[in-house]
Amino acid sequence: MRDITRTPDLQPASRALTSLVLGVSDSQLTLPTPCEGWVVGDLLDHLVGLTVAFRLAAEKAPDAAPGGPGNPTVANLDPEWRHRLPAQLDHLVEAWRSPGAWSGDAAAGGVVLPAEVMGLFALDELLVHGWDLARATGQAYDADPETVAWVHGLVSQQESSGGTPGLFGPSIILPAEAALFDRVIGLTGRDPAWVSPAAAAAPGTDRRFAVPEGRQAGG
Repeated sequence: MRDITRTPDLQPASRALTSLVLGVSDSQLTLPTPCEGWVVGDLLDHLVGLTVAFRLAAEKAPDAAPGGPGNPTVANLDPEWRHRLPAQLDHLVEAWRSPGAWSGDAAAGGVVLPAEVMGLFALDELLVHGWDLARATGQAYDADPETVAWVHGLVSQQESSGGTPGLFGPSIILPAEAALFDRVIGLTGRDPAWVSPAAAAAPGTDRRFAVPEGRQAGG
C-alpha cells in the first residue's frame, strides 16, 4: 500500500524531461518513437497538452479537454515548443507541490480520479514519455530511482494482457531480477530494448538501456 502521508515530487522527472526536450533537433521531429504511430513531433505535441491538463487537475480547475485529449500531431506542434514546454513543466511541478493538489478529486482529459491517483498518472507521463523521447532521439536517460518506485506502484496495478485503453498497451512482463525501470517500461506496453532504427544509425547515438549498466533504478 502507498503511504498516503507522503506524495512524490515531480521535479526530478520534470528536470530530466526538460533536458531531453532541449536536446531534440528539428531534424529529429519525424523520427519514430516507442509510442506506436507517433513520431517525435507528435510526442512533443502530446507533452505540450498534458503538462497543461495535469496542472489544471492539480489546481482543481475545469477540465481543459472534457471530451478527452485529441490526437497529437507534429503538424499542430507549437513553434515555440522549446521554450513553452520547459516553462509548462515548471508550472506543473509547482502545482503538484501545493498540499491541496493531492486531496479530493481531479479531472483531466475527460477522466475524474482521486487527486492522489491523478498526481501519480502525471508523474507516470513525465517519466515514461521521457524514456520514449530519449530512445527516439538517441539521448541518455538516467531516471530518478524514487520516481521509478512511485510509478511502479501505479503501473503494477494496471498490468493487463489487453492493455489499458487510452493509457497503456498490453503489458510486457519482465523477470523480477530485471531493473525496476525496465519492468515499469514493460508494464506500460513498451519493449525496454526498443531503439529507433534512425537514431541507432546516427553518429554518437547512445544505445544504452534506460538505466546505466550496473545500476538498479529504484530497487
